[in-house]
Order: sequence, then structure tokens, then C-alpha cells
Amino acid sequence: MHALQISRTIRIAAALAVLLPAMGVRVLAHDNHASYAAGEPGDPKKPSREIVVEMGDRYYRPKQLQVKRGEQVRFVLRNDGYEDHEFLLDTTEANLKHAEAMRKNPGMEHGEPNGVQLAPKKSGEILWKFTKTGTFEFACLIAGHREAGMIGTVVVK
Repeated sequence: MHALQISRTIRIAAALAVLLPAMGVRVLAHDNHASYAAGEPGDPKKPSREIVVEMGDRYYRPKQLQVKRGEQVRFVLRNDGYEDHEFLLDTTEANLKHAEAMRKNPGMEHGEPNGVQLAPKKSGEILWKFTKTGTFEFACLIAGHREAGMIGTVVVK
């Protein structure tokens, strides 16, 4: 590369480093994992416990889960309802903030490893390692769904 191209690349990288966090985009931490309150994306090469979660129109089944700190879980998510639904794993505070952003931006796309949106009668998976103790929630953040009961908890001991 020429010096001019290198300089331009550095300026773009510096701008992105400042702008992306300001826009609410999660950035990689020093350990090469994004920072998430409930843990981190799982490693598909390591064993995991499978938990099937049914999503229906305004409910999750099961609604409460318990896992151990350090445990890796493969959530198998099935949308048995007649509408799109989500499963987003985070803190209550973060989910409420995310829900507000979704109300302002209907049709918002998701790419986070701690969540998935599914069309009716579709299935998906999330592989998650719980590295922190506490109580976390999973919720459907499509406008009105969380408020109508699409919320559950994961207690990590």
C-alpha cells in the first residue's frame, strides 16, 4: 500500500472506533469477545446443554430457567405462534433500552449473538456461555410483545 492509502485506512478505522460505540454498536473487548451482560457467545466445539424454548403469541415455555456459571447452553428456539417473535438475552435494563430503539425503528434488523428473531413456525438456535452470576431476562422486543407477557428469566448461580 502507498502511504496515502495507509493514512486513509487509519483515519477510517479511527473514525469507526469513535462512531460505532456512540451509535450503540457493541465493539470487541480485548479478549476478542464482545461485551455482554449475560456472558458470551458459546464455542461450538465445546459441549453444551440443550434447552428447548417454545415461543408462542405472547408467551415463552419454559418461562424460567436455571443454569450454572460457566455452563454453555444451546437454546433451541421454536416460534409456534402466528407472528414474528424474538428471543433476546440480556439484562432487563438493556432489553428495555433496546425495546425503545425498536419502537423508534420498526423492522430493525438484529445481528447480535445473544438474540434471534423468527418468523412464524420457524426455528433457530443460540449458543451461549454464562460467565457471570445473576438474574438475566429473555424477551421479545417487538412492540407490545414484552408488555403482553413475552418475557422470561435465566438465573445463573
